[in-house]
Amino acid sequence: MELLLIVLVMVALVVGAVASTVRIVPQARRYNIERFGRYRITLQPGLNFVIPLVDRVNTKLDVRETVYSSNPRPVITEDNLVVNIDTVLYYQITDPRSAAYEVANYLQAIDQLTVTTLRNLIGSMDLESTLTSRETINARLREVLDDATGKWGIRVNRVEIKAIDPPASIKEAMEKQMRAERDKRAAILHAEGKRASLILEAEGTRQKSILEAEGNQQARVLEADGEATALERVFQAVHANDADAKVLAYKYLEMLPSLASHGNSFWVIPGELTEAMRTVTGAFADNASSMRSAKVSDNGHEAGRTPPVPSPRDAIEQAESEAAKAVEAAQEESARADRIIG
Repeated sequence: MELLLIVLVMVALVVGAVASTVRIVPQARRYNIERFGRYRITLQPGLNFVIPLVDRVNTKLDVRETVYSSNPRPVITEDNLVVNIDTVLYYQITDPRSAAYEVANYLQAIDQLTVTTLRNLIGSMDLESTLTSRETINARLREVLDDATGKWGIRVNRVEIKAIDPPASIKEAMEKQMRAERDKRAAILHAEGKRASLILEAEGTRQKSILEAEGNQQARVLEADGEATALERVFQAVHANDADAKVLAYKYLEMLPSLASHGNSFWVIPGELTEAMRTVTGAFADNASSMRSAKVSDNGHEAGRTPPVPSPRDAIEQAESEAAKAVEAAQEESARADRIIG
């Protein structure tokens, strides 16, 4: 029984010794092995063997790209304003031995280096440049950090400024400035729209006036052409029919009442009225003579005596009397028209 127990203990010791010699490293991990306190080798992913009680694992490192976000740090700008800057760092371990033995705490070292570099950069820039030059700051940070962390076995792939927080008073002033800029742009756009509207309205009014003037001009031209054509046809008709002076004088007198029908309270009789009246008088005298001759020839000499023939003076006086009556009738029509209009 005691022999069996000794055998079992020996087997357990052998199994434990064999198990302690095997090290399985996961993917994307690196193990640094020390032998008697001195670095010996870095185990790669997979199955590895070590000497028990001689070799031990010192550090286990993750070689994947890692994101490190630092706490907001106060930084003073060139114009003496304190801003809080929060950065995000993307790094990757390229040499596990250097990351374990070249620096005690590489994350703290990277954080402090980032802060000092930021203070140097932001200290030479004002607030406006700081807010608008993020790409420049990121590139400069990455260059400085990559140069410093290279000997630590770490590669900085990317550095980003996550937030830049100016003081509350500066935020309020910036908001007022932005609001004023927006109000300014809105006022400018409103003024430009109103100006464009007035210009379009003026152009429309101008085009309307031009079109109306052209329409009135064309209407007057057409009306004048129509009147000219009508007068020309009347003139041609008069000359074609060879109207004598008697007919023209009679038509001249017929137009006198129409002079008073236009609402004029004062109108002038042309100087040619006397001549026209003489012509009408001669026409009436000739007409009366012809009528008396026809009557005598038809009925013969009644009572054996010849009817008296009016003298030319009587015929003229009669024609003048009739013309005067026509003028008086025209004046009465004019006065009646004035009373109606008044």
